[in-house]
Amino acid sequence: MQQSISLQPYVRAVKVTINRDMLKENVFGYGELEGRMIIAEVEIDYEGEVVRARLEFDEGKNYPLMRLV
Repeated sequence: MQQSISLQPYVRAVKVTINRDMLKENVFGYGELEGRMIIAEVEIDYEGEVVRARLEFDEGKNYPLMRLV
């Protein structure tokens, strides 16, 4: 996931973590990745302007949201 994001234009840094505590085995014996498990941070440099953003699950909205940090 980190490598594919880092290939995007203007990406200067990226870090992706997965909350493995949320992984639960399904009936087939493996866990499934959900958006609520992902925390991603990205730093973008576009024409000298640097912006950092973070994607993480918002419990109140029950949805993964990205925000500027």
